[in-house]
Amino acid sequence: MGKSQETFGKKEREKKRKKKKLDKQFKKEERQANSKGGGLENMIAYIDEYGNMTDTPPDPANKQEFDAESIIIDTPKKEDEINATKKGKVEFFNDQKGFGFIKEQHTNDKYFVHVNGLIDEIRENDTVTFELERGLKGMNA
Repeated sequence: MGKSQETFGKKEREKKRKKKKLDKQFKKEERQANSKGGGLENMIAYIDEYGNMTDTPPDPANKQEFDAESIIIDTPKKEDEINATKKGKVEFFNDQKGFGFIKEQHTNDKYFVHVNGLIDEIRENDTVTFELERGLKGMNA
């Protein structure tokens, strides 16, 4: 007959595993015994008319009626602004690589410009008029 495969190390690991399981069960029972409970009513939170969270329900006398169709959930379209011609100054332009940046006069925003989008040649510090178009990495002049 062969020797038993149960070694001292295996016995110790099994003892630790059982002790851990019992501790976990004890903690679970303790949490359940000490919980405030009360079910769903204690977990509900309300929002008052000022946007603050409270545990009391709102007063029905302060209820206001709104026409749901008058509420607009949308972002304003900026297409009119995009297609408008703008004035600016060429901050940087590299003739060898064919790109540069134009700084708008009113907002001081910088826009990328590529040689393929140009009608005439431009140089640094030129005052230009341009239109914006959406590129891969942002707005292009």
